Amino acid sequence: MVARPALGGGWFKSSRSSDNAACVEVRFAGGAVDVRDTKDRTGPTLAFNSRSWASFLTGLKAASDR
Repeated sequence: MVARPALGGGWFKSSRSSDNAACVEVRFAGGAVDVRDTKDRTGPTLAFNSRSWASFLTGLKAASDR
């Protein structure tokens, strides 16, 4: 995981996000997956490699299936 400044477009929120802005936004950029806080769009982003991102999603799915 690497902290990077928030630049550019291509950001999206999950279709399951509510309108209260208590969520994160994601974009796929140059082999990395960037994540940022919806409430602080000009703040820093976290960058994950595709393997770490896939592992994170697998964990989320497993948790939601319980």
